[in-house]
Amino acid sequence: MNGRRPPLLLTLVHTCAALLASLSLAVTFWTGLEERGVALAFGVLVTVGELTRWTGAQGREAAPLAAAGALSYALQGADAGQPTRHGALQVVSVVLAAALLGSVPHIARGHGPTLDHLARRVLTVGFAAACFQPLYHQGTFGKWGGPAYALLVLALLSLTALCDAVLAAALAHSRSRWPFGPLLRDELRALLGIGSAVCATGAVMALAVAVVGLWAVPVFSLPLLLTQLSLRRYAAVRATYRQTIASLARATEIAGYTPAGHARRVATLSLAVGRDLGLSGSELTVLEYAALMHDIGQLSLVDPVPAGATATLPQSEQRRIALLGGAVVRQTGVNAQVAAVVERQADPCAEQPLGARIVRAVNAYEEKAREAGPGGPLAALEELRLGGAGAYAPEVVAALARVLARDCLTPAQAG
Repeated sequence: MNGRRPPLLLTLVHTCAALLASLSLAVTFWTGLEERGVALAFGVLVTVGELTRWTGAQGREAAPLAAAGALSYALQGADAGQPTRHGALQVVSVVLAAALLGSVPHIARGHGPTLDHLARRVLTVGFAAACFQPLYHQGTFGKWGGPAYALLVLALLSLTALCDAVLAAALAHSRSRWPFGPLLRDELRALLGIGSAVCATGAVMALAVAVVGLWAVPVFSLPLLLTQLSLRRYAAVRATYRQTIASLARATEIAGYTPAGHARRVATLSLAVGRDLGLSGSELTVLEYAALMHDIGQLSLVDPVPAGATATLPQSEQRRIALLGGAVVRQTGVNAQVAAVVERQADPCAEQPLGARIVRAVNAYEEKAREAGPGGPLAALEELRLGGAGAYAPEVVAALARVLARDCLTPAQAG
C-alpha cells in the first residue's frame, strides 16, 4: 500500500473478525466445550487441512479440506442420531484454534495465512453456524426430514460460499484497487471448481456424521484431500510451463536484441493494465504470455534494432517482426491466442484485440520511458496520449495512467 493506511474496508473486516473470534474464545473458555469428541474430530480435520494448505492458490481457496471441515462442523446437528448441543460461538472457537495450530509450520517457513484468509474463515464459518445452530436447537429443522433437510443444508452452504466469494473479491479490490466486478467474476468461477467440491464435501460430511457418527469424517474427507493434491500437481505443471515461456522470452535479451528485463517489465505492467480494464483470469494468462514473448520476432533480424526499440520502426517493419514472432510462438505449442496477440500487436489500433492493444501501448511506454531520462515516465505517457492517427488505444493509455498513479507516481504527476 506504499506506506498508506489500510483501506477502511480492510480495517472493518479484520475488526469484525477479531471481535467475533475474541467473543467466541471468551464464551467457550467460560462455559467449556460441548461434545468434546465431536469438537476434537473436526478440529483435527481443520488442522490437517491447514497443514496441507496450498500456498500457490493465489487468492483462491488455499485449504479446501479445512474449509469443508469447518463448514461441516458449523452445520453439524447430530452425531450418530444423537442431537448435539454446541453453539455457533464454539464452532468459531474450534475452527480458529485449529486453523492457527495448522498454520504454525507455514508461518515458520514464512508462508503463513494472511489476515484476510483468517478473517474470511472466521466470518464465513460464523455466518453458517449462526444461521444453522440456533434454529437447530429450537427444533425448527426437526420438521424437515430426508431430502428436504439435505437440500436445506446444501442451500445454506451455497449461500455461505457465495458470501465468501463476495467478501474475497471486496478485500482484493480494497487492497489492489482493481475493478470489483472482474474480481468477483473470478471468485464465482472458482466456486464452480474447488468451491463446489468444498460445498459438496461439507454437506455430505455433516449429513453422514448425523447418521453414522464420526467415522464419516475421514471417509468423506479423503476424496477432497486427493483432489487438493492433484490440483497442487497441476499448479506445479503450470508454473513450470510459465517458467519455460519466460526462459524462451529471455532469448532476445541473451542475444542482445533487447535490454535485460524488458520482457518481464512489459509483462508485469501489462498485467496491471489488464486487471484495471477488467480482464478475467484466463485472459490475463494469455496477456502475460504474449507480453513476455512480444519481441521474439526480433530474433529473425540480421541487424538488431538499437536498444530493441521497435516502437520507432516503420509500421511495415513492426508488422513483419510481429508476424514472425507469432509464427515462432505457434511453433512452441503455446496457446494459439497468445500467438494471435503477438502477431497483431502492430495492426491498426481499431483492428486489434484488447490484449494486443495493451501490449503495444505498454511496450511503447517502457521503451520511451527508458530512453527519456529522469522525466521519462511522464514524458512517455504524454507522448502516448498525443500519439497520432490512433496509434494507441485511449482506454489503454488511460488505464496505464491509473496504474502508474497508484503504483509509481503521484496522482498529480500521472493524471
